[in-house]
Amino acid sequence: MPPILGAGVIVPTTDGRVLLGRRITAGETPTWSLPGGKVDQPGESFEQAAARELAEETGLLVPAEQLRVLAVLLDHQLGRPRLTAAVLAPPTDAPAEVTEPHACSGWERFALDALPTPMFYPSGLVLGSWLPDYRHPSDGAYRYPVQDVRR
Repeated sequence: MPPILGAGVIVPTTDGRVLLGRRITAGETPTWSLPGGKVDQPGESFEQAAARELAEETGLLVPAEQLRVLAVLLDHQLGRPRLTAAVLAPPTDAPAEVTEPHACSGWERFALDALPTPMFYPSGLVLGSWLPDYRHPSDGAYRYPVQDVRR
């Protein structure tokens, strides 16, 4: 089976909260999740996939050039490799819309010290790349922080 490539998008608010959706994908236990999804367009970068998925899932339009990859995460939770980019969006208080009601029952913003559970596994890994004190089971996962070497 080929690996899964995806991006999870951290969308902070100006008052320090973060956007999460109630994931209700058929056949899965409901969880809380960041916006995001698979890199599945030819030639698509993590930032481009993140911008596309963010728009598709929430109606929020953020140009790929304004998104920043914080880390790349590798896990094998599904029995095959899954590579997820932790992508940070600029802060926004714009309302998020439920555009895929078959996959998400609603978007809410949560204080960083009151994040809900259960968390979708890749979203927990992404949040752990952004929040140094966030504890999420990450057994068998690998985190590769991105370093900007440009000066």
